[in-house]
Amino acid sequence: MDGLEAQIAEWRAYVEHAPALNGHDVDELEDHLREQVSELTAAGLTEDEGFLVAVKRMGDLDTVSREFAREHSGRLWKQLVLGADERRSLEASGWVAAFAFAVGAAVAIQVARLAAGDPGDETSWFARNVGLFVLPFLAGYFAYRRQLGFLGWALTAVPFVAAALLVNLYPWGVDSDTEILAAVHLPVVLWFVVAYPYMGGTIRSHERRMDFVRFTGEWFIYYVLIALGGGVLMALTGAVLSPAGIDVDRVAEWVIPSGAAGAVLVAAWLVESKQRVVENMAPVLAMLFTPLFAFMLAVAAVVYLVTGLGGAFDRELVTVLDALLVVVIALVLYGMSARDAATSRAGWMDRVQAVAVGGALLLDLIVLGAMIARIGDVGLTPNRLTAVGLNLVLLVNLVGAAWLLARFLTGRSTLHRLERWQTSYLPGFALWAAAVVVLVPPLFGFD
Repeated sequence: MDGLEAQIAEWRAYVEHAPALNGHDVDELEDHLREQVSELTAAGLTEDEGFLVAVKRMGDLDTVSREFAREHSGRLWKQLVLGADERRSLEASGWVAAFAFAVGAAVAIQVARLAAGDPGDETSWFARNVGLFVLPFLAGYFAYRRQLGFLGWALTAVPFVAAALLVNLYPWGVDSDTEILAAVHLPVVLWFVVAYPYMGGTIRSHERRMDFVRFTGEWFIYYVLIALGGGVLMALTGAVLSPAGIDVDRVAEWVIPSGAAGAVLVAAWLVESKQRVVENMAPVLAMLFTPLFAFMLAVAAVVYLVTGLGGAFDRELVTVLDALLVVVIALVLYGMSARDAATSRAGWMDRVQAVAVGGALLLDLIVLGAMIARIGDVGLTPNRLTAVGLNLVLLVNLVGAAWLLARFLTGRSTLHRLERWQTSYLPGFALWAAAVVVLVPPLFGFD
């Protein structure tokens, strides 16, 4: 194997200089090359022969780059390798489809709002179905943009149909805690469903999963900016129309829900078509806030340990801390997306990330211990079970991240392994959210 490994290393060094390919792409190409060599050697060829045939099958680098650009059509570097006609075709087809799906989402949310009655007294079904009024249109937009076939459209639609049937056929009790939990977690589940059409059905690709993580961060940034702009617009509109005797509250009842729903699609289109503007914004924000979060987490962990405040956690504080832990995981992911994951040297930001992960891990253990003690004292409830489950899911992720970061800092591993761990673990969050929606309600009698 030494001879084969030397050949692969030489091939990789050459491929890394190809245009439009970064470290993630080279890793994926290397995986394909190794699979080809294994198949050929199993068929009777020598390792040298298998390597030569496999490289020939891979094709020239220009062709490979173009195929990668088409597959990863959400990536900025497609601008470098797709032809001008192809770029114009992609850009021209984007906004019309996005606008159509945005109008569909805006209409759906208005129909649901009117069916629910007075906006101040929405029935519980509105809250638990709100994700189903908008996210199917986002999934449909990506299925259309990625040109999925009939099977792809069907696989995209089935989870939404199943979720709609489930949350509307369950016999929810009056003032049901499990119904609230389902309403909160269902949009999380559906967001992971959107990942399937976004990735063009290539759910096993670590690179495509990382692309979806980037998309999520960039979409959130755009959505917040749109929301802030919309808020300013509504405030100015109210100031202008109020003297004329127009009921501004009634106008807001129509504009705000439709605007919030349509902005989901608009933000997605902006991420897809304007990546040259915002592509590096999420990683830059991660680089800015990671040191601040690392310091805050370290201080908080020490304070809770020294003062014994961990035993006084209430529901609100646990919720805030869990959100904080999720933010730390996101910062680690976006920090990695800003650099070459195949690098062999650790920098100062990697050490800061290690501090953030270590502080988050310690806080998670404190929260988990407090929650288990609370359950032992006053019993198990849907909220406590959900909190413990989420903290266990976060704990496993943080332990793996801390271990791989430690190995990377000591030169025994690469950053790419940490990225693989994080992207491989993403389905774990989706499965837990799905369990809260599907399993927790019947387990507690829908109360």
